[in-house]
Amino acid sequence: MTIADETHRFALSAEELASFRERGYFGPFKVYEIDQMRETWRRERLALMDRSAAVYQDEAATSGNTNIANYDRHLDMAFLAEHILRPQITDRVASVLGPDVLCWRTEFFPKYPGDEGTDWHQADTFANASGTPQILWPDEAKDFGGTITVWTAFTEANEDNGCLQFIPGSHQQMHYDETKRMHYDPAGINARDKEGVRRGFFGYDYRELQVDPDWKPDESKAVSMVMRPGEAIMFWSTLMHASHPHSGRTDEMRLGFAARYVPTSVRVYPDTDAIEEYGGRVSLDRYGVVLVRGDDRFGHNRLTDRTTRGHQFRRD
Repeated sequence: MTIADETHRFALSAEELASFRERGYFGPFKVYEIDQMRETWRRERLALMDRSAAVYQDEAATSGNTNIANYDRHLDMAFLAEHILRPQITDRVASVLGPDVLCWRTEFFPKYPGDEGTDWHQADTFANASGTPQILWPDEAKDFGGTITVWTAFTEANEDNGCLQFIPGSHQQMHYDETKRMHYDPAGINARDKEGVRRGFFGYDYRELQVDPDWKPDESKAVSMVMRPGEAIMFWSTLMHASHPHSGRTDEMRLGFAARYVPTSVRVYPDTDAIEEYGGRVSLDRYGVVLVRGDDRFGHNRLTDRTTRGHQFRRD
């Protein structure tokens, strides 16, 4: 299978690519006009409530009580299916990952007035919550790891309502051991203070994974990713990142939509038929990765044709 009409007009320049490799992130950059994003989200937020075609119909997803409920709506919503293919995004991702690219997961990240900030964290295999790797790079590329995340602001994102924070250059060394297991405690949500800031990780404490229990991220180097609606930021998941708390001084929710990309050589959800994390479990029976650029010459993963009603799977 080949994705056609690849003009690469948004590809990173040599200077931009060098900066990305040094800092671990690129952007913000425009994907939509501000008014276009605002109008689109007013429409799509209503469609989001209809889960009749969502790939995860398990109780953990349909109840909405775990973060899994926010996963992979690009597989049943036409707007999100188109979003992950936009050349403003995929041209830049392919500049880093090469010509053959999969989207393996998307997630909504809402932050409501009064919500805590997100813990400083890094993700390599995404075994952080379950203890089981969700992505595995081939042995010859094991020093790379992680995924490229493109986080798009569907609303205003600023320091007052909980925008992202990065520590530039921190993607070069992992400070967390994802083979450890964090303990899920939903009662801890919005209830912890860390270094004077209310932070958590959706019911987990990410510090439990630290290689050195006494290590602390150098927050003096942190930068805040203030973004307008329709802007996106691209970063390695191994980059130290977090978010500010929502101060509650505005009643507007902050909403980000994260699309995660890997080369076709990466194995997604290897040797498992379910996602188990955040106190829930959902079946992968209806799940498939999306080929967004190039060819899949490996056949490691089940591909899906995106439709708004039903799903067709195949290996190419």
